[in-house]
Amino acid sequence: MGAPLRSEILKPAGTGGLCPDPVRVMIVDDSLTVRTVFSRMIKQERDMSILATANSAESGLAELAKAAPDVMLLDLEMPGMGGLEALPRIMQAAPQTKVLVISSLTADGAEATVKALSLGAADTMLKPRPGGFNEDYKSSLLGKIRALKGPSASDEAAAADGVAAPAEVQRVGKPPQIVAIGASTGGIHALNLFLRQVPKNFDLPILVTQHLPPSFIPVFAQQLEMAAERPAILADEGTMIERGKIYIAPGHGHLVVRKSGGRRVLGLAYHPVKSGCMPSVDPMFETLAEVYDGHVAGVLLSGMGRDGTDGAHSLLAAGGTMYAQNAETCAVWGMPRAVTEMGLAAAVLPPAELADALLANAGADAWR
Repeated sequence: MGAPLRSEILKPAGTGGLCPDPVRVMIVDDSLTVRTVFSRMIKQERDMSILATANSAESGLAELAKAAPDVMLLDLEMPGMGGLEALPRIMQAAPQTKVLVISSLTADGAEATVKALSLGAADTMLKPRPGGFNEDYKSSLLGKIRALKGPSASDEAAAADGVAAPAEVQRVGKPPQIVAIGASTGGIHALNLFLRQVPKNFDLPILVTQHLPPSFIPVFAQQLEMAAERPAILADEGTMIERGKIYIAPGHGHLVVRKSGGRRVLGLAYHPVKSGCMPSVDPMFETLAEVYDGHVAGVLLSGMGRDGTDGAHSLLAAGGTMYAQNAETCAVWGMPRAVTEMGLAAAVLPPAELADALLANAGADAWR
């Protein structure tokens, strides 16, 4: 027989040294080693505490009735129910909990992870090979946990004191000839909700830059094709842009647009960008603004940081229109927040309503 299903609520060690509002974390993983290593990493942080650990999805679900964590680390590959099957139940039982899925590098692991992200998991962390729990891994894990918790109320208040009132919200610009979407943490779920709202007879080409490990991109493209019910193609150098299709940035390069022989084609670029992202949303927006003379609808969905902000300025300067996901529906309100607070967005709404706003402003040439 396997190990018995088990979970436990833990009192954080050294509670007196914690900050007033620590990130409360639950770890659900059938590996004792993983639970132990993650717990040790998190307990060392003053702004984090371990709320509970569980060695199965079933026992993790049972603990959610007692205490809902801010962030759950969820292994997808466990005996019994498994993390993927449990995810919808977790989100229903604790809708405010952000789920960080721990995934393997295998092909099956990639498919399960992208499926989990499309269902509403906020972010992913690759499970390292033996000996891989090093300082870089720890820094990345803790950074993701902090981002998913978001700023405290006191941090928000302090930030608000130093920020001027946002500029007047932008008006809708030129009729779009193409749609470009940028997303990161939490963006896959939002992207699915957005695309499912777009009818088949809306046939402007759609470009997508999603921050995701390169090995996951092919699986992401397949799942996006199913959600959007239109061909989804990985961008490559010289790919011609056609109506009715989705083009996706590969994991190893920025998706850009160029003119070639009188046609508009895709290209790949590899230069460093301010955000440090690869691929980055900014080069996509910036090149589209020039090549399409501003006839672009740009969309920023849930994501950490400010990637896409510089590109949004370029897009608006050329006469384009920006749309941004609202704070209440974002896993991390970073990328859309930046353009919202600068007054660059023509609409700030949940993903499906954002699609409705874009469709209403698209004009007759967007339809077939």
